[in-house]
Amino acid sequence: MDRGFTGEDFTLAGGWLQQARRVPSPNFGPRPAGCVPRLLVVHNISLPPGQYGGDHIERLFTNCLDWDEHPFFAGIRGAQVSAHLLIRRGGEVVQFVSLADRAWHAGQSCYAGQDNCNDFSIGIELEGTDDEAYTGAQYRVLAAVTRTIQACYTDIDDSRIVGHSDIAPDRKTDPGPAFDWNRYRSLLAVAGEQG
Repeated sequence: MDRGFTGEDFTLAGGWLQQARRVPSPNFGPRPAGCVPRLLVVHNISLPPGQYGGDHIERLFTNCLDWDEHPFFAGIRGAQVSAHLLIRRGGEVVQFVSLADRAWHAGQSCYAGQDNCNDFSIGIELEGTDDEAYTGAQYRVLAAVTRTIQACYTDIDDSRIVGHSDIAPDRKTDPGPAFDWNRYRSLLAVAGEQG
């Protein structure tokens, strides 16, 4: 149980979180003209599945993954994907794409009747799996980062925070049953009170 929000301070400048480690990905593009983020999508990723702490995610998002390094990688060979942010198990934030740009995280997706969620969303990956508990640090940092994003992109209210499974239910299951939405929303509420 979290005792409360820890008050991590994040600041945005030019679409980049100043406290994040930058690992620029080539897998992005401009948002459509006049389109600003109005949706936040929570994902999970671990490469290979269930293994944490390595650099495989960063290498995937920068098109540098050795596809022959692990049998699992054969199934994702040639994938060109990214996310805006990754929150590692210990709470470290890695940023791959400016929030002002369109990261390639959602794939074929639909939200409130509008397709191509990449156009109008921000994607945050949590290092994890559908069925293994996320860490307290991840929840605290996710809440702090979310509030920072919401301060900049005011169309992203709490009702516009979804899981990948919500916008691509036939294809995706993340962040999975292990993600505690109530815990996240409680920390968001505390972060909002402190902000």
